[in-house]
Amino acid sequence: MGRRRSRRTRHPPVAGAGRLSAQPPLSFEDSRRLTGPNLYFTEPGAVLETVGPGSDDARTIAAWRDNVTRMRRTLGWPAAAIRVRAHRGGVALAFAAPLDQLFSATEVNEWAWQAARGTAELFAPGHASASDLESATQTLQRHAAAERNPALMALLAAARSRQVPIVLDDDMLSLGLGSRSRAWPLSALPGIDSLPWDRLHAVPTALVTGSNGKTTTVRLLAAMLTAHGLRTGFSCTDGVFVEDRALSTGDYSGPAGARTVLRHAEVEAAVLETARGGLLRRGLAIDRADAAIVTNISDDHFGEYGIDDLDGLTETKLIVARALDSRGTLVLNADDAQLRAHATRLDGRKAWFSLDDDKDLLRATRDGGGTSCGLRDGHLWLSHGPRRTDLGAIAAMPLSAGGLARYNIANLAGAVLLADALGIPAATIAAVLADFGRERGDNPGRLEQWSFGGIRVLLDYAHNPEGLRGLLSIARSLGSHGRLGLILGQAGNRGEAEIRALAAAAASFHPDLVVLKDMEGYMRGRAAGEVAALLRDELLAQGLPPGALPMQQSELAAVRQALAWAREGDLLVLPVHALKAKAAVIALLDTLQSRAWNAGEALPAD
Repeated sequence: MGRRRSRRTRHPPVAGAGRLSAQPPLSFEDSRRLTGPNLYFTEPGAVLETVGPGSDDARTIAAWRDNVTRMRRTLGWPAAAIRVRAHRGGVALAFAAPLDQLFSATEVNEWAWQAARGTAELFAPGHASASDLESATQTLQRHAAAERNPALMALLAAARSRQVPIVLDDDMLSLGLGSRSRAWPLSALPGIDSLPWDRLHAVPTALVTGSNGKTTTVRLLAAMLTAHGLRTGFSCTDGVFVEDRALSTGDYSGPAGARTVLRHAEVEAAVLETARGGLLRRGLAIDRADAAIVTNISDDHFGEYGIDDLDGLTETKLIVARALDSRGTLVLNADDAQLRAHATRLDGRKAWFSLDDDKDLLRATRDGGGTSCGLRDGHLWLSHGPRRTDLGAIAAMPLSAGGLARYNIANLAGAVLLADALGIPAATIAAVLADFGRERGDNPGRLEQWSFGGIRVLLDYAHNPEGLRGLLSIARSLGSHGRLGLILGQAGNRGEAEIRALAAAAASFHPDLVVLKDMEGYMRGRAAGEVAALLRDELLAQGLPPGALPMQQSELAAVRQALAWAREGDLLVLPVHALKAKAAVIALLDTLQSRAWNAGEALPAD
């Protein structure tokens, strides 16, 4: 597919007079390839996001579209979809393009936009001139010819004609999935007739997205598939795993993690966490799955990639539906108003879950012969039309924390529907529900609990207002009669309103201590202490006293300060996000428990 890179930065330096000199900002913020099903269409393509004054001018946008249409025709590309999407910061124009022409497509989009504006910004050798059509055409034709890969396109066509799954990146092509796949470097592609087509097939595959609960749902479904006898690979925010073995650690909730799972020779089933960022940057890593879930939608990540509101975020999460054919199942949360509203625009099979099995939408689903899962009389019920199966008492399912963790009950119900869609028997599902979460290692970093030294500790990932409210609701339900201590931080890529909303959510539970923290690896361009200062300002505005709001520069330091503050009867709630910090915190808590440490005693040295 080629390795040449196109311009991507908003304020690139330009060589001149023997030095790099600052230039006026570009009128586009981002120009990138879309390598799989995406926000705009199911095909691959390219998108450019404008920025700045005049970027939404109707005449300019019309000229931009015309330029793209004309140049695609000149290059011999199909007359496929063009989509324009307005947002608060500007406009995005995306168009479909051949899979072996995506770098060239970004160049076409950049030229088309700049030519439409009538300016030649930062013209550089090798890029198409916005002021000279003949020169631009020749440049873009050279790019397209250099990138063209007929052997690859022939292989892809042959695979599609045989319904063989495709996984492609800049270096490798794999056909089939997991244990039924083969992979080759793009520089050494095989001949069509030499391939063992009869051994290249799909494996059961599920996509998991949503604002909260993704990783828990991934792990729970993976446990169900494993109990069903399938060697299961999964990717999530903590890494890439085949059963209990970690292949890589870190945030692998995007296309790279998915590809790693789907190419692993041992994998017989795949569960792929599919986060918002990867969906918007590149699209899906695969174009077909057997089932997908959107767990819920809540305010988060606004202002990135032209997503400004809940409707845009919902559309983004629902990209996973583009990977489902008529046999696939889309699992949705019936308690989420956004998902209920947007689902009316989607074709295909849907399965609904709710905390109320009597909810109108679930009753209508059953009446129509569909599949649902809901809570009734303290039990979780799986329904296929009028036929119902009791999966057990919610309070007996460890993940529900005795029935207190309502958001985890929703995760249980969603995972049930995914497992059912993948053909796992109800008896196997029920057995996993009754056991998963009994050991802390089942779901590390998610609602883990310790009791020692007269205090109780909850460790979780809660990273947005909705998730934090759910976590603190559980904390308040535990019946502790002491004080509530909390550590609080946020990633630097959140806007000020989102950061303040997180602080307001914390303040509504009236904590006695909030240790504010920076988050290693999540600064995202913010200065040290900048996010913590915003959180502190909002907490003060919400009425918390200054003395209750210390600040630390790391998550581990914040946890240590909270532990040093705690006294008998207190409850500590510790949202920890960075993997290294989480491992260090878990090790510290385990050490305190094993040493019979008591609140008020000195902590072990770092």
